[in-house]
Amino acid sequence: MIDLINISLQFGGKYLFRDVNYKINDNSRISLVGANGTGKTSLFKIITGELAPEAGYIQMRKKTSIGYLPQDHVTHSGSKLFEEVFSALRDIVSLKEAEEEITEALTSASLTEDERSELVAKLGETHHLLEAMDSYRAGSRVEKILIGLGFRESDFYRSVDEFSGGWQMRIALAKLLIANHDLLLLDEPTNHLDIDSLNWLIEFLTSYQGALIIISHDKFFVNKVTNKTLEIFLNKISSFNGNYDAYIKYKEERDLQAEHQFELQQKKLKDTQKFIERFRYKASKARQVQSRIKQIEKVELVELPQNSQSINFRFPEAPPGGKTVIELKNICKSFGSFELFRNVNITVDRGDKIAFLGPNGAGKSTLAKIIAGVINHDSGSRIPGHNIQLSYYSQEATDILEPTNEVIDAVADVDEEVTLASLRALLGTFLFSGDDVFKKISVLSGGEKSRVALVRILLTKANFIILDEPTNHLDITSKKVLQQALINFTGSLIVVSHDVDFLEPIANKIIDIRHGELRYYPGGISYYLDKRKEEQQEESRQTVNNLARDEKDDRKSKKRLEAELRQKRYSLTKDLKKTITKLESDIEKSEAEKKELELQMADPESTLKANFKDLGIRYNQIESVLTQKISEWEKLCTELEEIEKEFS
Repeated sequence: MIDLINISLQFGGKYLFRDVNYKINDNSRISLVGANGTGKTSLFKIITGELAPEAGYIQMRKKTSIGYLPQDHVTHSGSKLFEEVFSALRDIVSLKEAEEEITEALTSASLTEDERSELVAKLGETHHLLEAMDSYRAGSRVEKILIGLGFRESDFYRSVDEFSGGWQMRIALAKLLIANHDLLLLDEPTNHLDIDSLNWLIEFLTSYQGALIIISHDKFFVNKVTNKTLEIFLNKISSFNGNYDAYIKYKEERDLQAEHQFELQQKKLKDTQKFIERFRYKASKARQVQSRIKQIEKVELVELPQNSQSINFRFPEAPPGGKTVIELKNICKSFGSFELFRNVNITVDRGDKIAFLGPNGAGKSTLAKIIAGVINHDSGSRIPGHNIQLSYYSQEATDILEPTNEVIDAVADVDEEVTLASLRALLGTFLFSGDDVFKKISVLSGGEKSRVALVRILLTKANFIILDEPTNHLDITSKKVLQQALINFTGSLIVVSHDVDFLEPIANKIIDIRHGELRYYPGGISYYLDKRKEEQQEESRQTVNNLARDEKDDRKSKKRLEAELRQKRYSLTKDLKKTITKLESDIEKSEAEKKELELQMADPESTLKANFKDLGIRYNQIESVLTQKISEWEKLCTELEEIEKEFS
């Protein structure tokens, strides 16, 4: 589908990659990996044509459609949510506009018979194209994607200007998914998704017909949706068949082998250099010395892997707190007339490491802020335990950073016992290397400020830590450092996150928050995901299973149960089927009338110019009614299918 041929790119005299050759096939499922700064995003931009390579070229099949989701800085304005996402269906939108123009033109009384016939032919062709694109179902496809990504139906007709940055990225993602591109290039697509939307996206991409190339630090996500890993390493791009976990095992083995080869080569070079130095000035050894010098000049040096400096970080020791860290009793919280929580009760004990999960907007961050004492609750009691020293991180934590401070100063004042070398090593792990530590806070991006605020948390003496989405701006190495520190942390922890791989070794309890209610899961993230899947399956079969469980051994009761189910099924579907049948009849009549009108408008002998305008008006009315009835029919058929599934 797409060939990268001898692609090279450099910035500031340094090559990111050279002489890259790679073929992207239909249905490829690729994870693009490499250290920060190796050129992953630049490669995306070369494929899209946004960036020109220094050398080489892209060869692409004609009419190949590429969708690109950047990591951030996407905004939408000037339209409603549903309209904005529907606009990504450019061919359908274009044909709809053409249909309106043709229909409007047909109402003109000044048309000649040939012009009218030509317009009617174009209208028929446009209708055939729209039918071939399944345009009548386009609206329902948009709705399903929006719901899957966490939007509510009440959001559909809100202005896109009202949505925050994270939701703006979801809008952009929805537009890419509905457009059905041949190739999707997704740069950190899960950064702003909750656990429900993440699982929906995994399911959607697993069945996606086009090719995918994904840059993501979410190992759980890429392991689920990719089966090939493309690595930018030592200015080259190499392909590995397997998901990210399989690639990591291969990389560890390769890096160990490279380090071994490097050590052997360095020893041999050192021995050769010693020989040269020892016999440089002996005439009898001059030939051997020159031979050794030429050998060294011809050696192709083994390069060490570009590994970040490993760092084993531990939180500073804090005084032990009481057995009960904090209690919330009958907490209520409302925003205006909207009641978020009523009578919420939580007890955090010493050693608890709790993950808050659930859909966006359910109140996870609000509850974390109430526990942290950052915002007030309306009623109920917040009771901190004995000698609790609390540290809280959220995206708003950047507000306390002094803009005139340098990065190194912003973290140095947290714990005076930490050496400058240790601080620089820690900052390097969080992507502040070299002179970056001397940058002013005021010039940093939002993500960089978040990382500085997170480093401050790591240096704070606390026995109770609350983290709200701490991994949003971290690469895999930074996440690993934070993850290991939290594993070793001896205090209590609450973390709001959707990053399954990050939470896996940390959380020992899960609280799922949705619809103002809290549900407790006494286990880790894998336990939670398994239980949630079981619960969802159980909920979908609840009516049948409850009855069957009580009477499964009684044949007579079983027959009665089946009769009851048939009756329930009949009562639930009777009116629906009747309405659907009526709609199908109406649609058939409307389509017949529409075809009759098309024939009349195309036949100059049966249509007088004086009443052609009336025919056009009636045609538009029929078209509008037909669209409305088909839409209603689709919704009812979907509803019927869902009911039938419950009884299948």
